[in-house]
Amino acid sequence: MALAYDGAIQRLIDAFNKLPGIGPKGAQRIAFYLLSADEQEAADLTDAITEVKAKVRFCDVCGNVCEASPCPVCADPRRDHTVICVVEEPKDVMSIERTREYRGLYHVLGGAINPMANVGPSDLNIAKLLERLKDDTVKEIILALDPNIEGEATTTYLSRLLSPLGIKVTRLASGLPVGSDLEYADEITLGRALSGRREA
Repeated sequence: MALAYDGAIQRLIDAFNKLPGIGPKGAQRIAFYLLSADEQEAADLTDAITEVKAKVRFCDVCGNVCEASPCPVCADPRRDHTVICVVEEPKDVMSIERTREYRGLYHVLGGAINPMANVGPSDLNIAKLLERLKDDTVKEIILALDPNIEGEATTTYLSRLLSPLGIKVTRLASGLPVGSDLEYADEITLGRALSGRREA
């Protein structure tokens, strides 16, 4: 039987191991780094985690992360309110913003359709998107979902759902590798995909 550390250190390793992208060895490295870090660095990390849980919420309009709703993007009168870019997660908003190619609004679905994980259309933030389209301001919806099976399924579903509404529905152009996440695309590739978007 493999030996485990005692008490607090093992609890810390186990806690880090539950985070996405951190395996057992990475969790152990982080735990031991914090063990040797000075008190202020450990306190800063604790404070940052506590603060984010206390202050950060989701925008009531678009679903992006913010400290005050509506978020800065939704509240900005200089943004183009006739275009909404639909993304899976809040991190995708930042990926698109880094391109400096897009000046419209966003809508965060909170995931993608994934039958294997029991995630269907009703589990996503689609009803709020449809609600936003009732005032006839929006002229175009850009579907900017991850180019993987789940993203493609969600894009197809939304395209069929939105087409009868008379709103132009586009999707990101090729240039994004299939099976990847928007989060990992570089600014040039993502910028080209945005500017070369096509009808969905």
